Amino acid sequence: MGSSMGVQVFGKTKNMISQLMALPNMPISDVSSDLKIEVGTSSFALHKFPLVSRSGRIRKLLIDAKDTKISRINLSSAPGGPEAFELAAKFCYGINVEITLSNVAMLRCISHYLEMAEEFAENNLEARTEAYLKDMVVPNISSTIAVLHRCESLLPISEEINLVNRLINAIANNACKEQLTSGLLKLDHNFPSKAIPNMEPETPSDWWGKSLAVLNIDFFQRVLLAIKSKGLRQDMICKILINYTHNSLQSLIVRDHHFVKGSLLELELQKKQRVIVEAIVSLLPTQSRKSPVPMAFLSSLLKTAISSSVSTSCRSDLERRTGLQLDQAILEDILIPANSHGNNHTAMYDTESILRIFSIFLNLDDDDDEDNRLRDESEMAYDFDSPGSPKQSSILKVSKLLDSYLAEVALDTNLSPSKFIALAELLPDHARIVSDALYRSVDIFLKVHPNIKDSERYRLCKTIDCQKLSQEACSHAAQNERLPVQMAVQVLYFEQIRLRNAMNGGHNQLFFGAINGQFPQRSSSGAASGAISPRDNYASVRRENRELKLEVARMRMRLTDLEKDHVSMKQELVRSHPANKLFKSFTKKLSKLNSLFRINNLKPIGGKANSESRFLFQRRRHYSVS
Repeated sequence: MGSSMGVQVFGKTKNMISQLMALPNMPISDVSSDLKIEVGTSSFALHKFPLVSRSGRIRKLLIDAKDTKISRINLSSAPGGPEAFELAAKFCYGINVEITLSNVAMLRCISHYLEMAEEFAENNLEARTEAYLKDMVVPNISSTIAVLHRCESLLPISEEINLVNRLINAIANNACKEQLTSGLLKLDHNFPSKAIPNMEPETPSDWWGKSLAVLNIDFFQRVLLAIKSKGLRQDMICKILINYTHNSLQSLIVRDHHFVKGSLLELELQKKQRVIVEAIVSLLPTQSRKSPVPMAFLSSLLKTAISSSVSTSCRSDLERRTGLQLDQAILEDILIPANSHGNNHTAMYDTESILRIFSIFLNLDDDDDEDNRLRDESEMAYDFDSPGSPKQSSILKVSKLLDSYLAEVALDTNLSPSKFIALAELLPDHARIVSDALYRSVDIFLKVHPNIKDSERYRLCKTIDCQKLSQEACSHAAQNERLPVQMAVQVLYFEQIRLRNAMNGGHNQLFFGAINGQFPQRSSSGAASGAISPRDNYASVRRENRELKLEVARMRMRLTDLEKDHVSMKQELVRSHPANKLFKSFTKKLSKLNSLFRINNLKPIGGKANSESRFLFQRRRHYSVS
């Protein structure tokens, strides 16, 4: 009886399968069934026999059920949701399910969840998906990355079946195999005949490293760590990081471009940016002055890090990396906007960060860089403090960069004088050959900040070495009313010395011998020296001397006015001082003595008395001022 019923059920099932095969577009739920399975918000009307024949989980649920006539099962935790279960159900009914890159991870997870292993049916879904992964996915990097991306929505089952780790290891192994293959190809090109320069190929448009941009930051971080552990080149890792950072941060901005300042959406965007930046910084190659990480990339990372308020350790790491490679930077790289937090009175640029970055570069020692220990003999022949040495040339580059930065930030009305002065005082004396750029920056700052204190004005102008100013800068400084008088006098003094040296035939060039980086060199012929006649040279010197005398006269007038003001202030102090009483009593006594002299027909002692009174008056002035 039971066997006959089983034959009938099998016949009905076989008939139903043939109907489904004939009508492939007909949903499974439209077929009369004895079992309803709910997956999420969807329900499937199915038959017990085809499901039980291939799924160990459904078989156990039916056997363990207290009610033998159970007709409803809930599988809300099925990975992949209704879509994955529908494919698995079709497979149980014998319908051909095409396995592709887009569904293989989902089918592998649902087959594990439903226990569709070989012990329940031969050539079951789990074995089919494993074969596809082995033959079609693992050998190809781009295919592996695409399947790994699908695993992100299938957690935690994709982790439980070790699918994620297998795919990550496959990516790392294939990447290193590709590197080895490309290295052998380069050897084949270089060994025969002549070596071909610049054989490093450009990354192709379908390069697998670009495919990593689809991964979330957690999976990307795990892939990069695996690749680094396998020995992938640092320059390749940098390219991957740059491509991923650009795509991930750009997609955040495009996706959330409607956010309102200070809204929850903006805070959420900052949080996402912070997570990405901190992860990327942790994956950067080892800090070095010869790091393959481009300066522009470090700068953009630092700007994003500041705007998204990353951790202090992450920001310090980026600042140190930037400082190590500061001689490769341009002005745009160090113009870092300040995180104002909505405050309109905050400075435009983050000068504190720049101050730390320049300090890191200036405090570098040769031992800070491992590569310095491997310098060849030709490089070791340099004196590293001489103007032509690599170290000094880097400092000169950085000094020009800082002067350009100072000229840019000097226009900011919210920048405090103390911060500007700290930046101007940063470089050592030998870092600048010419101080014209610094003078221009200081002049701009004084013009934009007219209410600066005299003490701050004097300290700021002290950073300018008047001996290193060109003739044009000296002429401008002598007439610049924004500068303190002391500096103007100093400029005129050094200008006189230069003119005196020029009139003496150019000997003893103590101050201007190295203007614009040109050091005195012997001429191989007299053609250049005869280009200007001594008469013309003497006439031009005399003309410059007359102009300078006019400037000195103007300065003397200014000094005279200041002295008059100073004297009048002292007189005011004298009038209000108690020593006036002593002077008045002395004057009365002196007048009495003179009257007695006149009565007795003696010569008055006015001359001597006047000298004594002047002496006493001078002492009185001295005490009153002190």
